[in-house]
Amino acid sequence: MAFFTADLHLHTVLSGCAEGEMLPEFIIERAHALGLDLLAVTDHNACENAAAMMRAAQGTGIVIWPGMEVQSREEAHLLCLFDSLDQALAWQATVYASLPPLKNKPAVFGEQVILAEDGEPIGYNERLLATSTMLSVDEVVRGVAELGGLCVPAHVDRPAYSVIASLGFIPPDLDIPGVEISHLLGPKEARTKFPQLTRYGLISGSDAHRLNEMSRRTTLKMAHRTVAELRLALMGKCDRGVWVDGIRTTP
Repeated sequence: MAFFTADLHLHTVLSGCAEGEMLPEFIIERAHALGLDLLAVTDHNACENAAAMMRAAQGTGIVIWPGMEVQSREEAHLLCLFDSLDQALAWQATVYASLPPLKNKPAVFGEQVILAEDGEPIGYNERLLATSTMLSVDEVVRGVAELGGLCVPAHVDRPAYSVIASLGFIPPDLDIPGVEISHLLGPKEARTKFPQLTRYGLISGSDAHRLNEMSRRTTLKMAHRTVAELRLALMGKCDRGVWVDGIRTTP
């Protein structure tokens, strides 16, 4: 087992709400400064910049998980994490097929910049990504799992765009080992405010849209940096575990 510091909720310039500085080389540079070992690229409803992030990290010792932050039809945000780009791209095809046929309005939602594998801009995603898909929360969780990935409901303590805000609770039959809390709360405060979180492991990603928002609140004890290991860590299985702000958060 080893300890890994992680930020599993990051946006690049593919997310219209992200700043122009959210480019792979700068994200990796900032991750080095913070001492991060593991990052997940989670743009809104798309993973088209994951390849550029993965290439930028080559030789740095930092592992990149390709993924996305999907907005369900209930307006809940869910982190979809994968080990391989092929898995993420397969999921992206499902998500794109479930998006409404609307075009992005850059003046309102911002430019959605697509990067080549070498990190150079090559165009814009013209779909409206900052919107709800037609997929339910349960369909997202099941669809990601079928591809070998892991779904983690995002910032569940937030008053909007979270599972709890959208549904009023976390469905007890939802097949998830853990959830993400935002930077607004520590793990103890989160479980006091939302007692239902007691049964789940907790992580805390930065949801960074700017470089100075990246953080290293989450530490993972795992055998390898894979999403299967994260599932085991969130469940506290076989000496694995998760810490947020130095507090163990596994049930």
